[in-house]
Amino acid sequence: MTEPVDPISTLQGLRASIDNIDAALTFMLAERFRCTKAVGALKAEHGLPPSDPAREERQLARLRSLAEQADLDPAFAEKWFNFVVAEVIRHHEAAASATD
Repeated sequence: MTEPVDPISTLQGLRASIDNIDAALTFMLAERFRCTKAVGALKAEHGLPPSDPAREERQLARLRSLAEQADLDPAFAEKWFNFVVAEVIRHHEAAASATD
């Protein structure tokens, strides 16, 4: 005979996993922005444009493919990417303004 499932314990376990994933995502996103800020400083130092549309297109295609492989909605992945890239470009523009 199987043990009865305790929905509260199951819910708490799932929520603990979600909390851990949220923490990992936060630290990973912070690391991503540390890297992109360094890119922005390098671009500003050498007079390169804050945005690289060709790279953004390649990255978007790559992320959509990864999303499909991960069984994640590619449209959601694209929205997330566009949100992050907009913030990155804002940082790059600020870095460029600081060197003017």
